[in-house]
Amino acid sequence: MEHSDSPTVVPQVARLVARSGNLKSELVAFVHSPRFARRLDARLEEAADRFGFLDEATAIETIDHFALQHRLADGSTVVERFVAQRRPPLQEDERAMLLGWRDVVEGVFEVKGSEGDAAVLHNLLDDLLYRVHSNLGRRALGKLSKGMFVAARIVPVHPDTDAWLVSGNLTTYAPSDGPQLAHLAAQTLTAHPQLLRRNPEMLRRAWEMQAEARTDFIEVFGTDMLVLDPGETHVRMQEYHRHRQDKALAELDDEAATQAINSGPSLDELSSVPEELRDADTVAVICDETEGLCYYADFGHLDALFADPTLARDRTHLSRLREYLNDNSVSPMVIRRLVQRHPENTDSVFRALLRKPTFAWERDGEELLRRRKAMHFAHEPWPSVTPVGARLAELLRRQERKRI
Repeated sequence: MEHSDSPTVVPQVARLVARSGNLKSELVAFVHSPRFARRLDARLEEAADRFGFLDEATAIETIDHFALQHRLADGSTVVERFVAQRRPPLQEDERAMLLGWRDVVEGVFEVKGSEGDAAVLHNLLDDLLYRVHSNLGRRALGKLSKGMFVAARIVPVHPDTDAWLVSGNLTTYAPSDGPQLAHLAAQTLTAHPQLLRRNPEMLRRAWEMQAEARTDFIEVFGTDMLVLDPGETHVRMQEYHRHRQDKALAELDDEAATQAINSGPSLDELSSVPEELRDADTVAVICDETEGLCYYADFGHLDALFADPTLARDRTHLSRLREYLNDNSVSPMVIRRLVQRHPENTDSVFRALLRKPTFAWERDGEELLRRRKAMHFAHEPWPSVTPVGARLAELLRRQERKRI
């Protein structure tokens, strides 16, 4: 009996790009329907408060994010509901296209040229090339010329192609703005390392860099965690960053070393304790394998509580632990660290905190963390350090030379 595979159907990019304009208009109308009005208005008000006003570009970006990425109460997105409820139902490739729009890439792009109806854009953040179309046609991209820069949100035309589509506003900048945009791009990348997710090589390098930083921390201090007073924290972190700097400079020639010293942040800047921690009784400095270098206030109080559970009689100790447990900015890693340091006392502490005499960390601990800190389990971990691509590094050096 003969067996023949069905031929792979390659999505027709030109047809989908042409169709995307009407479908996007339908989606935006769906977003503005009464069922979403209250939630959309809240997002627009937040955007206005954040920037002090709400211009057209910010409104468009906010609506686009709400349509494609905002999670509703049931965990779904507006675009998912639109695809499910649209009548008549979408064709299969159109359905895949709209659901693919959830994979938004936000970036600062340098225009490298054009290919047919597409502009070829290099994302300074993830160091990848994107062939980008517009649902308004090639004319909408006609203002782009090689060497210009663009801030934009783009989405896949279809998950089975390497074609992309402008989603929302397209803000253009002159080539001379490159160094300043590079500085903003580097800040964005530092704050949001998940932007590297599309470039496995850069993501791998980021984890390697984080592992190297942790190795250096342990080499200097003999441990990956210190509990210090705020003043001492600054001194010890200077010691750590000086070690890191000396090690890096030893690998460069004299000219490159001089340039690195002049262009990089000072030891004092690198070692600065976050302002919100300066009035803390103690600061934990943790160089974690997964989360990198972290600072936590008043860790010493909690460490003392776990070392001596009778301190639970003092409600201030339990209050601090409750704050750690309920604060979304505090990673589950810190709670696990306390447990690992004092496993014999963990159950007693949490029984007092939760007023549950049968609580057992081994049985109940992870479920407690997942319930109280659900946000930390909603996505895969990302490295806390980020490499930059060659072009972004070049533009950053140009910005430093301007400053000097």
